[in-house]
Amino acid sequence: MERLRAAIVGTGGIARAHARALKAYPDQVDLVAATDVDATRLEKFAEEWSVPGKYPSLADMLAQEQLDMVHLCTPPGAHAPDAIQVLDAGTSVVCEKPPCISLAEFDRIAEAEKSSAGHFVGIFQHRFGTAAEAAYKLVQEDRLGRPLVAVCNTLWYRGDAYYEVEWRGRWDTEGGGPTMGHGIHQLDLLGHMLGEWSEISAHAPRLARKVDTEDVSVGYMTFANGAVATLVNSILSPREESYLRFDFVRGTLEVSHLYSHAVDSWTYTPVKGMEEDPPPWPPAGEDVRSSHQAQLGEILTSLQAGKRPATTGAGLRRTVEIVTGIYASSFTGRRVSRSDLTPDNPFYHQLDGRSHP
Repeated sequence: MERLRAAIVGTGGIARAHARALKAYPDQVDLVAATDVDATRLEKFAEEWSVPGKYPSLADMLAQEQLDMVHLCTPPGAHAPDAIQVLDAGTSVVCEKPPCISLAEFDRIAEAEKSSAGHFVGIFQHRFGTAAEAAYKLVQEDRLGRPLVAVCNTLWYRGDAYYEVEWRGRWDTEGGGPTMGHGIHQLDLLGHMLGEWSEISAHAPRLARKVDTEDVSVGYMTFANGAVATLVNSILSPREESYLRFDFVRGTLEVSHLYSHAVDSWTYTPVKGMEEDPPPWPPAGEDVRSSHQAQLGEILTSLQAGKRPATTGAGLRRTVEIVTGIYASSFTGRRVSRSDLTPDNPFYHQLDGRSHP
């Protein structure tokens, strides 16, 4: 099978996770080019990862390289314009989280995708790996019964020094605080497991960090299937944990980790009296951790087969919707329905609800 040609935009810290993942599939993809506004940083990155093509801008790179996929590792505010530029060139986008900083941006990207040979793929690696994929299959096959209650906590810690980076903690460049930039991982897996949501009630104060955005959010949401969930997204929590719990009619499935989970990060507890015909847990076979590498394997297989990768389209938009609903409820002090998030809603355009151009 002919190898794909990949490039990276933005060569900061997260670009190394993408490069490492790409280098793990030498028979399927070559990392052939990179671009960064910082020439020194670009040079160092290219030398470290043996990248032959070095370009001062995305436009220069697209004009001179034949590419199959472009990885966006830039600050969130740059994702939408860069993604549209890549899609307009007929190339697939693999975008680091968050995919963009508003529903309006997402829909502009989706419109560009309609006329492109490429796909817009969001990086949400916690959906992938042995355990997450097995858990999702159990839910889809109704092996656990109806979902009833969920808990979705991202309890992380980021000190003041973290926000010395110029684009962090700002609505216009990062899009939001821990709800958008950190908790979005767990919110994505929550929506992936439980499906479409109905309503959200939330509160997102700024308690300790000198930022424009929130530094914590708490919420309650309902799903179309009737399940209810509580949410916490924090960068004020010294004992860090990423935690998801799903209570079904037949038992409880939960995962506790920080930045990556494996099979032993998950536990299943059956309801007493329902131990017969147990679901196949823990899953058998190789234990693949959730990671950029695990997700990239699915992306490469899909692109080479001419199929749409998993974290695209409506399922990806749902994650941006959930984040938007949390902010809209927090700012308005009201419950927000999914149907409320239309183009005439200011939160559709910017997550603090300020007027837009």
